[in-house]
Amino acid sequence: MNKRYMMLGLFVSILLVCTVGTVVSSSGPPAEHVIRFSFLGSPEDEDYDGAMVFKQYVESRSNGRASVEVFPSGQFCSNERECLEGLQTGVLQVFMLTTGGLGSIFGPGQVLDLPYIFRDDAVAECVLDGPIVREMKNAVLDSGLQIRLMAVSNTGGWRNFASTDKQIRVPADIAGKKFRTISAPVQQELVRQLGGNPTPVAWSEVYTALATGVVEGTKNGIQDIVGMKLHEQIKFITLDGHSYMGGLWWFSEDSWQKLPPDVRRIVYDGFQELKTVTRGIIKRREIDAYAEFESSGGTLYVPNAEEKLEFRAAASGMRQWYADEYGSEWLGKLDAAVAQCETDIDAAYHDAVAN
Repeated sequence: MNKRYMMLGLFVSILLVCTVGTVVSSSGPPAEHVIRFSFLGSPEDEDYDGAMVFKQYVESRSNGRASVEVFPSGQFCSNERECLEGLQTGVLQVFMLTTGGLGSIFGPGQVLDLPYIFRDDAVAECVLDGPIVREMKNAVLDSGLQIRLMAVSNTGGWRNFASTDKQIRVPADIAGKKFRTISAPVQQELVRQLGGNPTPVAWSEVYTALATGVVEGTKNGIQDIVGMKLHEQIKFITLDGHSYMGGLWWFSEDSWQKLPPDVRRIVYDGFQELKTVTRGIIKRREIDAYAEFESSGGTLYVPNAEEKLEFRAAASGMRQWYADEYGSEWLGKLDAAVAQCETDIDAAYHDAVAN
């Protein structure tokens, strides 16, 4: 009997060793390079879709040499300051800032968030893929911030004016109203120049601020409004499209320098995949978001040509404000970039319909 139990025990031991060996061998060796990827949005955001595409691309193209750990909803760092510190020390490898949020670390970068600069998605994407962004990447690196700009995606569509109690048709309708903004000076100054009262509120607290009357409106894209259930409080949206919500994706410079050249290229290409996905998916999701907003009793308003000019005229002082704060160098770069993109896009159209 004892011999039988001894044989049984030996068999179980061999089976366990074989099983563990199989698990270890199937999982493969640990990755040489771990890329921690954090953003403050939820898994419902387009940023999460972009993150997962980036993860799949980098891990598959590197044949497992690089792994990507995705941390949505502030799981790795709870606010921009913490995340930026993580990038600068190399504890975190990837983080996204909006074009407005860039102003908190590099003031001149707010030029990309000046209102009514881009006429449509095509021009905005052309400019944000062009030389002005490459120059800005170098300027940020030269400033010693130790972060490297990899790509500019879209993170919410276009900012529009949304309110709880009154349809905004002309700039005068904003006068005296408390509008939630991000902490970026450019966003606060726009509301101020239109006669409103800018009120910085953390994204996680916007719903409560609207519900309690701390603010009477906000400046966000429809996808963000519906995604965060803000349409339960917001009843009016004016599609003035005053700024394109660019998402600037940063990589820790310390971590970048430690990557071998072939992995750097894979990571760079992964960001281009992310950019393509986020820009496309937000346009698709906006269709459902607009439908949900209207079905919940919300009202959309599209300013006519005359009203759009009135908004532009009311915000025209933003250029002088920017020049006073940061000089005119980047304004000139932006104007040149927009003009070139508009020319190229219009020329392509005329070529397409010429015959």
